[in-house]
Amino acid sequence: MSEKVNAFIEERDGNQRTVMEFLHEHFIELGLQPKYRFKIPFYYQKTWVCYMNPIKNDGIELVYVRARELANTSGILDFKNRKMAAGISIYSVAEIPLELITDVTYEAMVLDAEVPYTFKKKKGK
Repeated sequence: MSEKVNAFIEERDGNQRTVMEFLHEHFIELGLQPKYRFKIPFYYQKTWVCYMNPIKNDGIELVYVRARELANTSGILDFKNRKMAAGISIYSVAEIPLELITDVTYEAMVLDAEVPYTFKKKKGK
């Protein structure tokens, strides 16, 4: 199931690879299932909870799909002009705010378990 995710991570270099390996293991420990979707690693429970996307300068962005519904009390999530998803840019394992990421991930997992995900399509012409 996660062979494609593992292959994707192994194809990265430097900090992208070490950050992705670290977070991948952390999400598995939390009980999320990795799936390779849209050419990047996503982490699922009932539906998608978060994903990791490589970004410039050897970093990754950890993005929570339903971030608009999360409290984000720490202010760690950046929406970057997106309507639903928000994330945090990470450039090394040393700078990972693991406690905050764990808190946000648990909140996203509770949301996923208790509130059905509904995608609202734009009305056609």
